[in-house]
Amino acid sequence: MRAIISVGIWIGSILITILLFFVVLILTILLFPFDQKKKVTHTQCFWWSDAVIGLNPFWGVKVKGLENIDHNQTYVIIANHQSMADIAVLYQLKSQFKWVAKASLFNVPFIGWCLTLIKHIKLTRGDFASIKGIYQAASNWLRKDMSVLFFPEGTRSTNGQMGEFQNGAFKLAIKEKKPILPVCIKGTQEAIPKGSWIFKAKVAVTVTVLPEISTEGFGPADFSSLRDIVRSKIQETLLA
Repeated sequence: MRAIISVGIWIGSILITILLFFVVLILTILLFPFDQKKKVTHTQCFWWSDAVIGLNPFWGVKVKGLENIDHNQTYVIIANHQSMADIAVLYQLKSQFKWVAKASLFNVPFIGWCLTLIKHIKLTRGDFASIKGIYQAASNWLRKDMSVLFFPEGTRSTNGQMGEFQNGAFKLAIKEKKPILPVCIKGTQEAIPKGSWIFKAKVAVTVTVLPEISTEGFGPADFSSLRDIVRSKIQETLLA
């Protein structure tokens, strides 16, 4: 029975993602002169997230702290990273932002093509020019009042414990004088089966939006202090 349900989940998720791609493609063409920031196409991922989560009876997703999001504010959003399921659950923030995501994700059929159409930021690991370019692209978006979301661990956690944070996002936040919005993701590590396609157990996922952290008073040399403050806030929530 679990195998049959799992087949249905995978097929349904794929079909929903294909539908998302064609909706995004059509809106990209129709709204090209009017939606330069791709806000309309980004919001299509909200119903996709609702559908993918609602389709999976093994996922229970709870979102806390949405009142901490000021939709008129531009943030550097910092989230910990546990699995590919983070993509679906973070759209539950129902907020405008650009992802910084690894280049290989952009090559995944349909969902990766959507990332390209919506103008998210592509990172090629180990490529200095790419790394330099993503921070320039992120700066450009922030200056256009578009939030940017980083996974500062650089890769997904393999054991549920949070890795060390890289410095770039915090240097950027200080440079652009934008507040940081910390987001803690808990439970997605087990949301996608490893080494199998069968969903076997119910998974409780919690996404917690923490109060923003101002970068006022932080100078260029203070990025490590800011990094450690943000990491400790997320870590505290993760372990609670």
